[in-house]
Amino acid sequence: MTLTVQRAGSSARPVAPQAVRPKRKNARPAWEEPPTLAGDAAKGITLGGVLMVMLVPLWIIVVTSLSTQAAINRAGGLVIWPDGLTFEAYRVMLADSTVRSALLVSFGITGIGTLVSMAVSVMCAYGLSRPGSLGHRFLLTLLIVTMFVNGGLIPTFLVVTGLGGYGQWWALVLPSAVSVFNILILRAFYSSTSVDLIEAARIDGAGDWRILWSIVLPTSRAVTAVMALFYGVGYWNSFFNVMLYMPTDSEKWPLQYVLFTYVNRGNGMPGSVNSGFGDQFSQTAPLALQMAVVVLTLVPLLIVYPFVQKHFRTGVLTGAIKG
Repeated sequence: MTLTVQRAGSSARPVAPQAVRPKRKNARPAWEEPPTLAGDAAKGITLGGVLMVMLVPLWIIVVTSLSTQAAINRAGGLVIWPDGLTFEAYRVMLADSTVRSALLVSFGITGIGTLVSMAVSVMCAYGLSRPGSLGHRFLLTLLIVTMFVNGGLIPTFLVVTGLGGYGQWWALVLPSAVSVFNILILRAFYSSTSVDLIEAARIDGAGDWRILWSIVLPTSRAVTAVMALFYGVGYWNSFFNVMLYMPTDSEKWPLQYVLFTYVNRGNGMPGSVNSGFGDQFSQTAPLALQMAVVVLTLVPLLIVYPFVQKHFRTGVLTGAIKG
């Protein structure tokens, strides 16, 4: 396309338009320095090293759990390279009634505990995020103080046992049901919810429960998913409360405590002899069984994490900055 320009007293002549350089979609800001070859190489080496630090132990655990006793003896312990792989350790482990029961207990505690913790944290954070709520500043200060000052282990044990929690399921959930850090993250995100949107809902007759359920939670799915993951991982990996409140009742042990008993204390797999395969248990490599239990505890987290990982930046960092 050309433009025709005609001056006074001269003939018309075509003028080519100036070329417009398209702006790059991911152009760097003016204040950001362009990357250098050395910087990119250093980042790649660093990320590769961190990745190896995380993946190599997982690889060793999985390979050892699939190894025979002869392969473990040849390696002198943990196996790095596959040699004589077998699923015998997993078959023996999953045939154990105590392990199956512990797996169900872990799922139950994680599911119920996460629901209870999220319900309490969401309601508390929403109340603290509303400027006109009764005593929200005093309650917020009180919660922050508990992050640095607490009664300690013995008073907590005395309170729980005094309320009849020794040997009860709720003792594994309620003493650790609330995390002040998670409440502060949720509060920071809820405080950034559009005030105009909330006021419009109030004009339409919506109450606080309706606003929380229909406006605040749908606009805060990222932070809600991240906090649910935090609570879920905490309950799934918890075993200390079991040591305090039900150390002798193996039927109520979660999977993590079975792993702790078998790996750290060196005890045999609970219930293996009563399950009718004591000979098979004695013939299976103990180290392979230990690593098989470790893999079983990691698999649920590895399955859930990829679905929540995309929310980490939006759910935690954005909420913290806006707060």
